[in-house]
Amino acid sequence: MKTFHNPVLLSETVAVLNPKVGESYLDLTAGYAGHASQILAITRNYKNSVLVDRDENSINFLKAKYQNGEAPEIIHDDFYSAAFSLITCGNKFDMILADFGVSSPQLDNKERGFSYIEDGPLDMRMDPSKGKTAADIVNHGGLSELIGIFTKYGELSPGLSRKVALRIIKSRPLNTTMALAETVKTVLPRRGRIHPEARVFQAIRIAVNDELSIIEKTLPLLPDLLNPGGRVAIITFHSLEDRLVKNYFKEATSYGEESQLEIITKNPVVPESLELGINPRARSAKLRAARRV
Repeated sequence: MKTFHNPVLLSETVAVLNPKVGESYLDLTAGYAGHASQILAITRNYKNSVLVDRDENSINFLKAKYQNGEAPEIIHDDFYSAAFSLITCGNKFDMILADFGVSSPQLDNKERGFSYIEDGPLDMRMDPSKGKTAADIVNHGGLSELIGIFTKYGELSPGLSRKVALRIIKSRPLNTTMALAETVKTVLPRRGRIHPEARVFQAIRIAVNDELSIIEKTLPLLPDLLNPGGRVAIITFHSLEDRLVKNYFKEATSYGEESQLEIITKNPVVPESLELGINPRARSAKLRAARRV
């Protein structure tokens, strides 16, 4: 299994979190420890730090990485459930990171079903042991359900969403990524460098993993996980995620002296051209950060 992954906005994330020796760290989407390795190397506080991921492959990687010597706590769960459990246990941290992107090992492993370029089973689950697959939604979703998914999560117009949904229903069963991609292309022809099927795949992936709902539920928990002066950094990859984070930060900082957070990043931080040259997948990434009052 390919596990190489370029952590997005690494130097910028370290800068806004500003880790110091001895501080505790919570990574709610640890993946392959791209950000965590850098931060823990600075803090050297493993015993009070926690790494979370819902992907079993990532969890196995993290356990192997930290099997010798000092190790953080490693939790296999989605970030909302993990955050809720940590609050229940009274845990607080000096730094929190949530990177809502799909990792390169997930995208590059065609068996996971995230890619519209390589053929594989229509799966798309972050945790392959739980829930509906993309094939379940594509082959059994009703017309109105599919239109809603493509309109809300893929940000297609209702008219285009209806055309895509009707073509998918007519082409059933669709059990592979390429079968779905080719079906979508007949309705959404490619224009320039943009892959029209990308938005449809994004929409289905979000629906499969309930991504936006989990983000929406997790954001209000963050202040309760932070020590006074603690920092939280969030990396998003499309406008729907970024809008949730932006609006939450705006609300949480709008109560004057009663505010729980203060914003660190006046504007979202985006990758520089050097990073984009090395990692084109970072092109839509945005980093926002706040501090616990």
